[in-house]
Amino acid sequence: MDISDLRIALFSGNYNYTRDGANQALNRLVGSLLRRGAKVRVYSPKVANPDFPPTGDLVGLPNVPMPVKGRGEYRMPTHLGASVKRDLDAFAPHIVHLSSPDPAAHAALRWARRRGLPVLASVHTRFETYPRYYNMAFLEPAIIAMLRRFYNRCDALVAPSQSMIDELRAMGMHRRIGLWSRGVDRTIFSSARRDPEWRRSLGLASDDVAIVFLGRLVMEKGLDVFAETIAQLQQQGAAHKVLVIGDGPARGWFEANLPKSAIFAGFKTGEALGAALASGDVFFNPSVTETFGNVTLEAMASGLPVVAAGATGSASLVADGVTGRLVAPSGNMKTDASAFAAALAPYCNDPGLRRAHGAAGETRASEYSWEAINAVVADTYLDLVRQRGSEG
Repeated sequence: MDISDLRIALFSGNYNYTRDGANQALNRLVGSLLRRGAKVRVYSPKVANPDFPPTGDLVGLPNVPMPVKGRGEYRMPTHLGASVKRDLDAFAPHIVHLSSPDPAAHAALRWARRRGLPVLASVHTRFETYPRYYNMAFLEPAIIAMLRRFYNRCDALVAPSQSMIDELRAMGMHRRIGLWSRGVDRTIFSSARRDPEWRRSLGLASDDVAIVFLGRLVMEKGLDVFAETIAQLQQQGAAHKVLVIGDGPARGWFEANLPKSAIFAGFKTGEALGAALASGDVFFNPSVTETFGNVTLEAMASGLPVVAAGATGSASLVADGVTGRLVAPSGNMKTDASAFAAALAPYCNDPGLRRAHGAAGETRASEYSWEAINAVVADTYLDLVRQRGSEG
């Protein structure tokens, strides 16, 4: 069997209604598969006004608003439903790909198992860490147990970084875990995109050092640690300004906890995003929930040195002391903030260091090609289908 013979059913909790790194990767994957002749059918919640058009055929899943305060823009797929099952039966996939461990994905896993179909799961975020940002940390062990059961019923997993693979194995999530990394669009993200005029329009002088946050403004992205770090940098007298690129439900909290001089550039995509990111000076990513850190790679491609948590994702991208600095996470926010401030301060004070580490990061980012990366998933599909056929 060749990839052009393959029919793939892909399940996503959020394929296109709210833009994020995970669904950008999934849409790129589907586009790559379709170009190679595969048949793909995507099953995910639909909304009236999605953030962007879906790549490929999209079938709506029954869903409800996410039952978490402050996350109402997300939908939870609740089950398959009779019409979805009929659609699946008519499509007759060779393999099922599950990209989030929601109730519909559990139902799809049972559907595939009853038909003897192989199942691949992709891991896109650290779901088990989310409760700690919503005062529900007591739920973390139960979520880990649920994830372990879910993933071990699949035939294989793919994760976007070696550090995430190591973490998943340590938690007993599966023995067969492959690497599905992430690429970066170098036509959008490049140091050549830097726009001095845009900087000036925001009140950034040529010698201002802009520390950039890029991402959806939700607490699990480490907004509390970011804000505390900036406060400590101010106390140390390290000259800098803050540039926030993105939007989200926690924007009000972030604005209230950052200096009044912080610049909120809003949500951006495409060339506007590339120009905004390249117009910063240092990228700061304190998040420990990433499995890869798309924004970290995009910042590196844009020529920015990166200061990031030495956790899953960024730890596989940032070469400590070469392209930026990695700070080991701890359970104490203020300890993290102190260490982050110490890592950021030299970049605020040394333009030569910023240039050297930014250039090294841009060189490393050039190694990440989307087509080569997505071919790994296609090969995994074929391996699982062939293995299931030989077992039959």
